[in-house]
Amino acid sequence: MLETILSGCRVLDLTQNVAGPFCAQTLGDLGAEVIKIERPGSGDDARQWKPPEIGGQSTGFLALNRNKKSVCIDLDTAPGQQLARRLAATADVLVHSLKPGSAESRGLGWDDLHPTNPRLVYCAISAFGEVGQMRALPGYDPLMQAFTGIMSVSGHEGDEPARVGVSLIDMGTSMWATTGILAALLRRASTGQGMAVHTSLLETGLSWMTVSVANYLATGKLPRKMGSAMAMMAPYELFDTADGKVFIAAANDRLFAKVCGALGKPELAVDARFVGMSQRIANREALHTALEARTRLRSTAANVAALRSAGAPCSEMHDVAQVLAHEQVRAVDMLTDLPVTGAPEHKAMGLPINSQGRRGRTGQSPPALGAHTDEVLVALGLNAQELAELRRCSVIA
Repeated sequence: MLETILSGCRVLDLTQNVAGPFCAQTLGDLGAEVIKIERPGSGDDARQWKPPEIGGQSTGFLALNRNKKSVCIDLDTAPGQQLARRLAATADVLVHSLKPGSAESRGLGWDDLHPTNPRLVYCAISAFGEVGQMRALPGYDPLMQAFTGIMSVSGHEGDEPARVGVSLIDMGTSMWATTGILAALLRRASTGQGMAVHTSLLETGLSWMTVSVANYLATGKLPRKMGSAMAMMAPYELFDTADGKVFIAAANDRLFAKVCGALGKPELAVDARFVGMSQRIANREALHTALEARTRLRSTAANVAALRSAGAPCSEMHDVAQVLAHEQVRAVDMLTDLPVTGAPEHKAMGLPINSQGRRGRTGQSPPALGAHTDEVLVALGLNAQELAELRRCSVIA
């Protein structure tokens, strides 16, 4: 089962905000023991992202930090750095999102940790990458959407640039980091050696622009904002209905004919303006007008029913409430119970993969700040007197 894939694997999580925590949470869902190191007093910045909140806790933090233990250690102190190095010596994976050079300045770089733990898989997540003149600059998802050009192709032509409404780069970077870590663990199984893995928000943003970059390099023309449409296909966009909108996706001539038949206009499939994808793209506006004249005559539900009956790909345009209420979403069972203090009915999105009908574990709710400090450090060998002295000096909390 997925929840046992990483059983026995210890992950040291020195990240905050979105990208790193989501990566470590995924490893926890796959069965790893994840120890999250947080600043005494304030912890992960995401703890302060409220409202909204549930049970007094930030919903953003709750969404990204299940299946973890929270240990408060001040990494700006020499004793705190020593504790982190001792924990790293027991870990299989260390993932951090410190600025390039920051981990090294604390004695927590790859060259510092690898000699004492050669099996360690070391993952560093940065904003602009490990090299170059911008390597030390901070970066956030919308900032990187602007930098990598994603905002330049998002929204409608003539409108101001628009941010993609989800944390596309942060969560994408998490996926690349997780992929790199799992690949390194697979390699370690045969070689016995760990390795360093690096990824960044910049590289993720650039990778999401793969097709736009390819089109630009081929034509020399800058991609433009197209709303819900796509440059290489038509019809492939939203259309107004009598009570909302429907997305129609016809990626080839066969599907286009099915769309035309479902909308009661089979003659459009043989109209010279629309025969072949290149002609449909060249006459996109006329095509949109002709199809929308038909979709406007019926409700969204009626359009979807007719299109699906004909085998034409389409979708209603949902808001969050509608998608959560949809029977297909309930069928795939992504929304799982994750009770938290003060909110026993709290739910969260599960891991979007399953094995034999089961997803990774989501049973351990996100931890209170410092909830596991003593547990983890006692297991490391510290006694009560040592813990009391470190706490007195504000090294731990």
